[in-house]
Amino acid sequence: MGTRVELRKRRRADTSRVIRVAISSALTALLVVGYAVGDLTDVFPGVLTLRDVANPSYAAPLSARTATAIAGTANRSKTVDAAAAQQLIDAFAADPSVGTDFSIVIATADGTVVASHEPDAQREPASTMKTLTALAAASVLDMGSTLATSAYLSQASGQTPTLYLKGSGDMLLGSGDNDPNHINGRAGLGTLAKTTAASLKQRGITSVAVRYDDTVFADPRYPATIAQNNPSNMYYTAVSSMAVDGGRQWTADQQHDPDSFTSYPVLSMTPAADAAVTFAQRLTEQGITVDGSPVAASVPSGLHAVATVQSATLAEIMAFTLRHSDNTLAEEFGRLLANATGNDNSPTGATTAVKQELDKLGVSTSGLVMADCSGLSDGSRLTATTLVQVQERNLRVGGAVAAAEGLSVPGLVGTAKSRLADQALAGQLRVKTGSLEGVTSMAGNVSRTNGGLVSFAVIVNNPTNLYSARIAINKFMSALAGL
Repeated sequence: MGTRVELRKRRRADTSRVIRVAISSALTALLVVGYAVGDLTDVFPGVLTLRDVANPSYAAPLSARTATAIAGTANRSKTVDAAAAQQLIDAFAADPSVGTDFSIVIATADGTVVASHEPDAQREPASTMKTLTALAAASVLDMGSTLATSAYLSQASGQTPTLYLKGSGDMLLGSGDNDPNHINGRAGLGTLAKTTAASLKQRGITSVAVRYDDTVFADPRYPATIAQNNPSNMYYTAVSSMAVDGGRQWTADQQHDPDSFTSYPVLSMTPAADAAVTFAQRLTEQGITVDGSPVAASVPSGLHAVATVQSATLAEIMAFTLRHSDNTLAEEFGRLLANATGNDNSPTGATTAVKQELDKLGVSTSGLVMADCSGLSDGSRLTATTLVQVQERNLRVGGAVAAAEGLSVPGLVGTAKSRLADQALAGQLRVKTGSLEGVTSMAGNVSRTNGGLVSFAVIVNNPTNLYSARIAINKFMSALAGL
């Protein structure tokens, strides 16, 4: 009897619980529906509404500011005392270390030559040749653009999935993650590998073969006579579709800022292949098995990139090129210019493209012989007139301002950092140095202490004492600020 009573109590309790749950659920649903209706009719706050919602409007985008002259507010009408300028040249010529095989030009901001010595004699320029390449390239290329390095995936039936690493000329890749704080290493193969590995894993791929496409620049990659001034491969390596740190092979104890260094480590002669090996290593670190070693191969048509990293802008790379006097990057700017202008994809096509653009800009190319785009190769010749006209264009040209912004600032930055005779003038000169065995040169522009601007060019070949001739150039260019 007691057992039946307990069972009936339990059934009533269960029935009561079911009823309470049903009522609670109904009330909850009613509240949700009621709130939704209130939200729709804007009685209650919320994201739902029956009112018309206006599409947001935005102001028209501002147009990009066009490049202007680097010295746009300078007093360009201030004259130069021609006699004082000639005295500086005479003092330079009187230095016995200089010898007799030299040219000098001093010009005002509008290009008027106020004093000179053998301005139209052909002389070997060394790295001041880079100023010609920089001006020509910056006048044509989109200096705000970047160079992409991408990974492409091919999944042919019955074959191991294959990744193709393709570059478009970024020879300042980093071996690790993207570095937004530096030009050298702005795009990192470590970041590219991470993004690529994530894409592969989404597809269920854990093992790949790696190929690299180094076809953006055609052979030959070396100017014909560059080897004579490239001992132990310290100053030039082949222009390539990609490279890590320009191919520089630092030793473990050579610590440096990626954008600031003064030593010259040996350069790799296989920069693109090395970049592909680094990429494969980074993939392995992300859990992707790489089948064999990377092999050179062109990307098959029809593939789409699964990951991409972008270099610093061309303007930033040009600044790096000039301030480090990087011969390979100077040659690359010539090759990029050749490709952009429809010239031959070769060292000769690059020098042809530079000369053509200088002619368009009205720069004298009389006596110009370009063995390469950097000035490293044996056989280059030009006049001081050409060099000073390039600097005059740097003072006033708009779109090609990158060619002037990258110049070394004596006393502060670049290859001329230690070349200022008077430290009180730091920041007033922007120059490009040139140094080879038997050659010391300098070209640039000067903000005069008492207002106004001058451009100058100095080329010394076969000095009696190379070191002392460099000191004489330092004194000469510092004295220009006092004109």
